Amino acid sequence: MAFDAENTTLEPLCRAPETRRSGAVGSEQTGDVLVPLPADFRLASGQRLGQPVISARLHGRIDGPLIVVAGGISSGRFVHRTETNGLGWWSGAVSDGGPIDLKTCRVLAFDFAPDAAPGAEPVTITTQDQARLLALVLDHIGAGRVAAFVGCSYGGMVGLAFAEQFPERLGRLIVVSAAHRAHPQATAWRGIQRRILQFAASVGRPEDGVALARELAMTTYRTPEEFAERFDDAIAPSAGDAYPVCGYLTSRGEAYRTHTTPARWLSLSDSIDRHRVTPEPITAPTFLIGFTSDRLVPIDDIRELAARLPNLWRLVEAPSLYGHDAFLKEDAFVGDILKDALKDIEQ
Repeated sequence: MAFDAENTTLEPLCRAPETRRSGAVGSEQTGDVLVPLPADFRLASGQRLGQPVISARLHGRIDGPLIVVAGGISSGRFVHRTETNGLGWWSGAVSDGGPIDLKTCRVLAFDFAPDAAPGAEPVTITTQDQARLLALVLDHIGAGRVAAFVGCSYGGMVGLAFAEQFPERLGRLIVVSAAHRAHPQATAWRGIQRRILQFAASVGRPEDGVALARELAMTTYRTPEEFAERFDDAIAPSAGDAYPVCGYLTSRGEAYRTHTTPARWLSLSDSIDRHRVTPEPITAPTFLIGFTSDRLVPIDDIRELAARLPNLWRLVEAPSLYGHDAFLKEDAFVGDILKDALKDIEQ
C-alpha cells in the first residue's frame, strides 16, 4: 500500500542553468571533474580533509537540466554503466532512456569525502560538510542551481542537508530511504561495526575488519523475510562451521574487503549517526520514498520528516522484501516513482 501526500505546484526542471564544458563531444558528456580543495576549507569539526581534490563525474546530455544523484556510503561518482568501471551502482535508474534519462538529463555524481587514502586517519565529517563540498563542485562547473537532487540512503541525508543550507540552489528534492536524523537502533548496529573495524585495525588486520563489518552491515540492509526465503535450515557439520546464510555473508564481506579502508568507513559511518537536519527551513518541493520493511530508516521517521516539511510534494510508502536495500533492488517500482517525480524534465 502506498500513501500519497497532497501534490503541490512544481517549478519546471528545465529552467535549471546550463553550462558547457570543454571536452564535450556532440550532445553528450561523460567525464570526471576533479575540483581542488581550497586550502582554507575546514570541516565543521575544525579538521582538514587529507585529500587534494573532490572527485565528481558528469554524465549525459550537456544541455540537459542538471540532476545530482547520490547513494549510500559505498556509492560514488560511477552511477551508471561505463566501459572502464562496469555496471555502476545505480544503472537500474540512471541510463539512456531510464527513469533518470541520460538522453535528456545531465547527471552529476560525486565521491563522498574522505577518500580512501592508505594510512589516513578518520575525520569527523557531517552531512552538512558533504553538502558544502558539493557546492564547491557546482561552483567549479558553473552551475548556480540544480534542477533536482535525487538522494538515496546517505545520499538522501546529504540531499536534505544541501536543501537546508542552500535553498536557493535547488529546484526540488527526491529522498529515498533517508530521514532527518539517525535512529538509535541503527546507530547501535553501526556502532558494533565501528568497534569491529577498530579492533581489527589494532591487531594489524584492517581488511579482515572491513570484511566482518560488511557482513554485519548486510544483515541490517536486508530483512528476516528475505533471509528465510533464500536460505534453508540446514545444520552445519560441526561447531564453528558455516551455515548457508553465513557462507553468503562471508562472500559479501570478502568482495568488499579492498573496497574501502577502516578510516573511511569509520568516518562515514559516524557521519550517518551524526546526521541532524531541521526540516522546517527546507523550501524545495520534496518527494519522499520509504519502505515499511526498512529497519535502518524506520518508516515512522520518514513520516515525521514528511509532517515537518513545509513543502512536501508527495510521500510514498511501500513494502519490500529487501528492506533498506529496496532502492537498489526494486528497479521497476522505484523507476516508476522517479519517472513521476521527474516527468516534466523533458525539454
